[in-house]
Amino acid sequence: MSFYLAIIGTKDNAVYELEFGTYRQGGDGRPRFSADMKQLCPFIVHSSLDILEEMQWNTSVMHLKVIDKFYNYLISSYITAGNIKFLLLHETRADDVIRQFFMDLYDLYVKTLMSPFYSVDQPITSAVFDQRVKMLAKKYL
Repeated sequence: MSFYLAIIGTKDNAVYELEFGTYRQGGDGRPRFSADMKQLCPFIVHSSLDILEEMQWNTSVMHLKVIDKFYNYLISSYITAGNIKFLLLHETRADDVIRQFFMDLYDLYVKTLMSPFYSVDQPITSAVFDQRVKMLAKKYL
């Protein structure tokens, strides 16, 4: 099973992107997207932003669960208090696990945001952030 994570900034720019596979059921953490799907992942996620932005004004929750589908792929979302959007493209429905993953990712993002060397909407290039996101993925997904 493969996942594509995107953190989208307030100006609808990609702040962070990561493709990874599952560690469950003997997985090695490598994404198994086909070559065509690898190219489509950013487009699928960005196309769901319109749906997300419509939904965010009608609810007070941060985790909006599955907001869109593309063939057999689902897109789950989480909106932060600062209007940063976390989007996850995945194959199977696991709302509680994904919600926990998003909450820990939000905590990690807030810690990054508190750094004086980072500003909102700036791409996250930190190797430490990348490693910690991968550890969260291994823990939950």
